[in-house]
Amino acid sequence: MEKGFGAYWRRMGRLDKAFLIAVAVYALLYFSGIGSTVRMVVGLAAFLFGLAILFRLARRGMRKAIWRLRNRLIVAYLFIAVVPIVLILALVGVAGYWVIGQMAVYLVNTELSHREANLLRQAEGLARFPAQDPEIALNRFAMITGGSFPDFHLLVTGESEMRYPPSTRLAHPPPAWKRANGLIVKGEGSGEQLYAWAHVGVNGQEVTVLAPITLDLLAGLVQGLGDVNFVPLVGGHGRESHIPPPSNLFDFRLRGFYPVSVPRWDSPEKRKNLVLLVNTRMSAVLGTVFQTLDWAGLAMTVFVVVAILFFLVELVSFVAGIQLSRTITGAVHELYEGTEHVKEGDFAYRIPVKGNDQLAELNSSFNTMTENLGRLLVVAKEKERLESELEIAREVQNQLFPKDVPYVKTLELKGVCHPARMVSGDYYDFMAMPNDGLAFAIGDVAGKGISAALLMATIQSTMRMQLTAPDGDARHLPSTAYMVSTLNRQLYATTAPEKYATFYFAMYDEASHALTYTNAGHLAPMILRGGAFQMMESTGTVVGAFPFATYEEKTVTLEHGDVLLAYTDGIVEPENAYGEMFGEDRLKDLLVKYARTDSSEIIARTMEAVVLWTGSSELQDDMTMVLARRI
Repeated sequence: MEKGFGAYWRRMGRLDKAFLIAVAVYALLYFSGIGSTVRMVVGLAAFLFGLAILFRLARRGMRKAIWRLRNRLIVAYLFIAVVPIVLILALVGVAGYWVIGQMAVYLVNTELSHREANLLRQAEGLARFPAQDPEIALNRFAMITGGSFPDFHLLVTGESEMRYPPSTRLAHPPPAWKRANGLIVKGEGSGEQLYAWAHVGVNGQEVTVLAPITLDLLAGLVQGLGDVNFVPLVGGHGRESHIPPPSNLFDFRLRGFYPVSVPRWDSPEKRKNLVLLVNTRMSAVLGTVFQTLDWAGLAMTVFVVVAILFFLVELVSFVAGIQLSRTITGAVHELYEGTEHVKEGDFAYRIPVKGNDQLAELNSSFNTMTENLGRLLVVAKEKERLESELEIAREVQNQLFPKDVPYVKTLELKGVCHPARMVSGDYYDFMAMPNDGLAFAIGDVAGKGISAALLMATIQSTMRMQLTAPDGDARHLPSTAYMVSTLNRQLYATTAPEKYATFYFAMYDEASHALTYTNAGHLAPMILRGGAFQMMESTGTVVGAFPFATYEEKTVTLEHGDVLLAYTDGIVEPENAYGEMFGEDRLKDLLVKYARTDSSEIIARTMEAVVLWTGSSELQDDMTMVLARRI
């Protein structure tokens, strides 16, 4: 258990650890009953840490929830389209609720102000024109005022005193009041009462009128409007509601309010803050504004129709947005599934293509891409197989080139082949002959690669078979011309017509130092003797091209110090950046320059010069050289 908790504690972040520590300290302080101030600080810290952890968890949950593109688009659509519309609708609803509610307050307040002004006019009439008969004046006042305020108290003093009703104990307000009307609060504590009043003093006549504000009075200010109340003075609990029934589903209840500051009877400076509340319905307010229920009903009908149309348009837009989102996310999900299959190496998987839009084109492009990738994979595997086979062929060909040079007392031989590719079409070979003789050859097969290497192997095997004397006597060996003619016929018979090779073959006699050779269309080898060159020109055409071609042989005696150099076109034909070939003259200059050095040095310097001439590390053709030095 301890190991589990320790591992869990190590995995927790700093914020989680701080929250747990703060909670533990708070619990310790709470149960110990000490450090109330410290406990409050620690509790606040724990609350902030917990809030930060909740925010972090919410962020993680949101990231996980919107990981899929479909959810992300839906959330984006909600934020971009739905949320602003909801906010606008909420703003319109709140504004409509507020405006219509304030219209109801305005109707009530206007009617009440009108009645208060009428009460002041009647009081001024009594003060300016006192009647001879008080009873007639009171009846007239009651008749006019009763329509606005059925219940009122009146006090008139001056030439004569009048009270209404006779039992009223109404007294004039304190002297601080002059001419005044409106609403007033009279009484203290639970005995406070709201009145509409008027007070006038003219020519010694002083008139005071008080009319109590009741729920019935307020409800009758605007007929059919609803419940009206002044909070908190005018009570109304348990009384029957005057709010009209709804005319339709959208006929909501409304509440309008208006703050009112009402002076007190004791002094004009003392005031009590009240709130005028109006509980009504939309149809009642509109019916009052439009004066007839028909117009109110029409307005409500228009509002309902517009609201329904708006809702339908929004619903259609929402459904269209969801469909578009599904189209986009469906295509992206298919692409995701396709990439997962490709990642696993399944290049045969194809995405279903629906529609003819850009997403469909994208899916089609993905299918084409995977098809091409599968094809390229097959090609890559085939290339890998071919490279492996080429590597094997290269190793086999390396075994075909001579490893050792047969020993001859008076002739030193050295040969090198650098393939331009994995395998070479160039050929050179050294072969020992009876009676200390020596034969060597060099050739260049037309083409490159495997086919050229195979033809090179055929040439080698044919020449070696011909050089094997039955009894080991060199006198029974055929001539060079005959051997090359035999090679030509065999190559023509066993290879394609376009396959041929240039070929130089020579046999050296140790006793006479004579070199007998046949040059079948190969580049003329050169002999350097005393600073002069002797060229060993062609004595016949290439081998493998013509079945009845004839070949001649020539003999030259090699003197002490002579250097014979045979080579392929990969030495003299490579071009530099300007298209100029290396050429035979440069090769001769190199041979003269390094004639006194070792044979390996001559060959290395020559090939290095050719590579530098081309300016590229890649060979343009196979480079093969054979060098013989008379010693």
